[in-house]
Amino acid sequence: MDWKNLLTIALGAILVNNFILVQFLGCCPFLGVSKKMDTAVGMGFAVIFVMGLASALCYPVNLLLESLDMEFMQTVTFILVIAALVQFVEMFLQKTIPSLYEALGVYLPLITTNCAVLGVVLLNVQEHYNFIESVVYGVTGGVGFLLAIVLFASVRERIALVSEIPKCFEGFPIALITAGLMALAFGGFSGLDIWR
Repeated sequence: MDWKNLLTIALGAILVNNFILVQFLGCCPFLGVSKKMDTAVGMGFAVIFVMGLASALCYPVNLLLESLDMEFMQTVTFILVIAALVQFVEMFLQKTIPSLYEALGVYLPLITTNCAVLGVVLLNVQEHYNFIESVVYGVTGGVGFLLAIVLFASVRERIALVSEIPKCFEGFPIALITAGLMALAFGGFSGLDIWR
């Protein structure tokens, strides 16, 4: 296993191809849960867990589908695996951390339909990653999600304290402008070349 390849995959998932700010996948929970830092961190860790586990579980499922010559069933099968994982996470949080479960509210089931989670397993197949590369891409893709949502939540908390925002930008419009500026900043990582 080449460590440079794994590091490239990891940095790509966190910075260069960030699911939220570069690929624009998973924007629903990003915009909905990012009003408070504690809920943003909780959602970020839940996404890391689901993306990593979905990558690990969907790899052998994909091998099975390929051996049966049923690649056309990938999307449906991956959605079922992700839905089962999210149900597991939801039950786990409800039993162990009820305060976080209540704080995430309706956004926790949204992980099931979070296109970033489905996107990571489909990109694993598209990029022909092996098992280790798939898991690294899934986990670090979740870390990139966590980074984006925590940065955005911290900015939104500070914006809520500002009283001089023009009336037409109050609330959601200033959040969208902030997200756009963050996306531009992350777009600057696209020229990153660390292996010269």
